[in-house]
This record gives sequence, structure tokens and C-alpha cells, in this order.
Amino acid sequence: MPPFPSSVVIREVGLRDGLQSIETLLPTPQKIEWIDDAYAAGQREIEVGSFVPARLLPQLADTAELVAHAKALPGLLVSVLVPNLKGAERAIEAQADLLLVPLSASRAHSLANLRKTPDEVVAEVARIRAARDAAGSKTLIEGGIGTAFGCTIQGAVEQSEVLRCMQALLDAGADRVSLADTVGYANPAAVRDVFEKARRIAGDKLWCGHFHDTRGLALANVYAALETGVARFDATLAGIGGCPHAPGASGNAASEDLAFMLADMGIATGIDIERLLALRAKISQWLSNETLHGTLWLAGLPKTFSAQSIHAHSA
Repeated sequence: MPPFPSSVVIREVGLRDGLQSIETLLPTPQKIEWIDDAYAAGQREIEVGSFVPARLLPQLADTAELVAHAKALPGLLVSVLVPNLKGAERAIEAQADLLLVPLSASRAHSLANLRKTPDEVVAEVARIRAARDAAGSKTLIEGGIGTAFGCTIQGAVEQSEVLRCMQALLDAGADRVSLADTVGYANPAAVRDVFEKARRIAGDKLWCGHFHDTRGLALANVYAALETGVARFDATLAGIGGCPHAPGASGNAASEDLAFMLADMGIATGIDIERLLALRAKISQWLSNETLHGTLWLAGLPKTFSAQSIHAHSA
């Protein structure tokens, strides 16, 4: 088993995965303030939105404006989610640094969510790759495999199907692949097993882990993925988001809790946790009607933390 990575990137996906799952429509100026504050706190990868029709997700209708703003911040990797070629063309035009195409390894979830089979999504990725190359664009293509550990509609998702989809995405021209526990079914043993096998297929192209805290296991699952050498994780401030098929459940791993755990383990994240907690307090006012998650904001940083965090930043 490889040692833990010495540094880890937390990709903030609250502006996309978080906001698309809640009722509140956050005004564009507040989203821009969120991006600026997250950047000031040391976050260097932010998924700012999704290029989907505004009538489907009015929460994300200002994505192009957010990409333009975020692109002006030096050293910030700006990513967006796209469901299809049309969305990808908009992402390429906006000069997003990375576009993520979601693929559900669960056929039932894929048809319900994207109205496409997994293999039709793979074919779309091949078209996106061709369009990206034809445009001479530098935008990276990430294939994100969702429901990788099970599905609320279908139940079990065969590991062999998850790995087959991963190989197919790479063959279709994806630059990166990642694995997501969309509905919070994963456990640490399963995570370690799948990520180890995924690493054999994808090598350094295995990009990211995306864990939902539906059943309280997000950070335990992050730890298991860390043990396989994964050094990038999606998270949302205050753990917002979630899955429409699991009402009342917690959403994503909370960015601030994840940043604390990593720093306390001596793993560098580049994040100023006090600043991140200040941003969380702001967001809790903006989203005062929503259910927020996470535990660090309740308990605060422990008195033993400062020495650890200094160690983390010097690592």
C-alpha cells in the first residue's frame, strides 16, 4: 500500500453539486463572493457550475459568467459539469480548464438521470474529445463514473461494470477519470478495493474521489481512497447537496471537515481553515432556509490543532 499523499487537493463543488440540489436561488454576486473567498482561503480547484439548459437548472444559469470571473484568478483551475456535446461546446467556448462528463455505471440510474445508457455517454465523450481537439482547446475532459458503489434504483452495481466503463471512457479520449459514490452506498473496504483496481487501469489519469455523506461514511471513504494514493477529492462547503433519491440525507463530504481531517493528519491542502469556516458562516446566512451539514463549525478547532496545521503547511 503506498504512503498517504503528502498534499491533497479539495475541489470545491458546492457551487454546482450543492446548489443544484437545493431550492434557494443564490444570486450571481453572492456566487462570485463565494469563489473569491474560497480562493482567498487557499482553494485552487472550483467547479463553478454546469452547462445545462437554464429551464432545467435555473440555479446554474449564470455558469458562463462565473467561469469568466474565476478564470481571472491566478492559478485557479476552473471546472464545470456538462451532460452532453452541446454543454461541452459551451464549456470549451468559455475556456473552462476542465469539463466533467458524468456517467452512471448503473444503467437504470443513467437512463433516469441522463436519458442515455452508459455506452451512449461513452460515445458522447468521444464526440466531445473530437470537438475539443478540433477547436484546438486546452480544456481537459474528465469522465466521472457515478453510482460506482451501488444505486438507489437498481441496487447492486457490478464492480466489473464500473471498471469496464472506466476503460471505455479512457478509450473514448477522456483525459481523466474519477469515481463517485453518488448515493452514499460505499464503505471503506469497497472503496479501497475499487480504487486499487481503478489505479491499475487508469494510472495517473485516476483523478478524483467523490463521496456523499448520506450514511455518515464520507470521510472514512476518503481515508480508504487516500490509502490507494488518490490525492484529489470533491467536497462542498457545509456539506450541501445530496441526492434527490435519498430525501433528508446528508449531502457531500463537507469541505471544512475534510480540510481539517487532512491537515490534522499532516497532509498539506493549502487551505486556511479559519477562513474557510468564515466563508461557511456567510453561506449559512445566504442559505438560511436550507439544511446544512458538517461538524467542525459546531465544535471548532481543537486546542491541539495549531502544531499539526503548521506541520501540514510546511510538509
